[in-house]
Amino acid sequence: MKVYDCFMYFDEDLILEVRLNILDKYVDFFVIVESKYNHKGEKRSLKFNVKKFEKFKNKIKYLVIDEPPYNLETISDSDFGIKREHKFILNAVKRENFQRNYIINGLENAKDYDFILISDVDEIPCLENLNLELVKQKIVIFRQFMTYYKFNLALPKFWWYGTKGCLKKDLKSPQWLRNVKSRKYSWLRFDILFSEKKYNSIKFVNNGGWHFTNIKTAEEIELKFKSYLHHREFELSKISLKDIREIIKNKKAIYDLNVDQRNKKIGNGQKLISLDDQNLPRYIVKNKEKLSKWFD
Repeated sequence: MKVYDCFMYFDEDLILEVRLNILDKYVDFFVIVESKYNHKGEKRSLKFNVKKFEKFKNKIKYLVIDEPPYNLETISDSDFGIKREHKFILNAVKRENFQRNYIINGLENAKDYDFILISDVDEIPCLENLNLELVKQKIVIFRQFMTYYKFNLALPKFWWYGTKGCLKKDLKSPQWLRNVKSRKYSWLRFDILFSEKKYNSIKFVNNGGWHFTNIKTAEEIELKFKSYLHHREFELSKISLKDIREIIKNKKAIYDLNVDQRNKKIGNGQKLISLDDQNLPRYIVKNKEKLSKWFD
């Protein structure tokens, strides 16, 4: 069994270096997808440079997207209000999904019983105590710590269900796996027979890794929110760079996962708590001096 670790890339060299070092001994190939367009639809220059990651270059499959998705919504001058808003959001989702699904092009040599991990680059699974060859369930979902700004500042009493995995033969598409619901449904539920999202055959991995979200400066976080899927929420929130700096200083999550209104999601998160070294990856603890800027 070969293990493929697959994710999208924007400019996250720090997190990418951490990811590659943590997973190197468990992973056979890293599939990295970068697009010449951000999720807002703006053209951008490519940032990935394999020379920065020479140690891993024989494992890296780097894919570039040259064109936007073919099925974007046309936004006209006559579109306004909720209709215009809906199209902006839908197009951002389509761009993200298109980039994630492009991962499949890096799996052409994968065999049916190779294991495929799908994550965002900052969602790093813990494979230390997991033998993937012994997994009997169809889908594996990792319960992950969620940290902000620093490696050791986390949301309290919260698990992030980020990384998901399955055998290549069961992979309908990378976005399909991403969309699988993070709960195990009873066999007695008739709807699971027809659902693309609801499954019973799931293995949950407790202490299954880390979602190191926004391990960035305030300026980098601002750029991310302007460029990524959630750019519309950021624009509606009217959060300034000064506000972002204050949120980081106060050790609060910038994103409120419990709020439904888009214009109130950013800037109202929970107070963060410190994570002990025992709950962090060994690589990060061993390199704490090198990574000291990113510790609280």
